[in-house]
Amino acid sequence: MTNDRNPGENDVTGATIWLTGLPSAGKTTIARELARRLRAEGRRVELLDGDEIREFLSAGLGFSREDRHVNVQRIGFVAELLASNGVLALVPVIAPYADSREAVRKRHQQEGTAYVEIHVATPVEVCSVRDVKGLYAKQAAGEISGLTGVDDPYEQPDSPDLRIESQDQTVEESAAAVRALLAERGLL
Repeated sequence: MTNDRNPGENDVTGATIWLTGLPSAGKTTIARELARRLRAEGRRVELLDGDEIREFLSAGLGFSREDRHVNVQRIGFVAELLASNGVLALVPVIAPYADSREAVRKRHQQEGTAYVEIHVATPVEVCSVRDVKGLYAKQAAGEISGLTGVDDPYEQPDSPDLRIESQDQTVEESAAAVRALLAERGLL
C-alpha cells in the first residue's frame, strides 16, 4: 500500500503512538488521558484498544507466538492507515515480541509515516497488584496460562522513544510526557 495523499495547506501530521508493556501496566489508561488532551486541542485521535481489536479485527486468533504476531501486524496496518491520513493513532497493545514491533516500525518507515514507541515499563509486581482484568489472579490460581511477563515472554524494547515508569508518576504526568515528546518531534 502506498500513501497517495496529496499534501495541502490543510494537511495535518498523523502518527502512530504505540504503547507497549505488560498487562495492567497502564497503557490504555495513559492512552485515554492523552486522547482526551489531544482531542481538547482539536486533534483527530483514534485509540486502537488491544481488547477491542481482538474482539472485532482479530477474532479467532489465539495467543500463540504466531497469532500474537498476526494480531500486532493487523493493528499496525490499521494504525499506519489512520496515521498516514492525519490521525494520531494511539495503540495501547502489549505486543510482547520485539520482532513484531519492529515489523510495524518498518512498515511505517516504508510508508513515510511517523511511529513513536512508548514503553510503559511498570514492573510485573506492580502490574499484578493492579490486576485490572484479574489475569494475574487467574494465572496464580492455575485457571489460565501464557500470561505475558509471567509464564510467557515479554521482550522489553531496547531503545523506545520514551520509557514511562507509571508506578512513579500520575496518569496525567505520563500523558504529559508523551505529549511533550510528540511536540518535540513536530507531531502536534
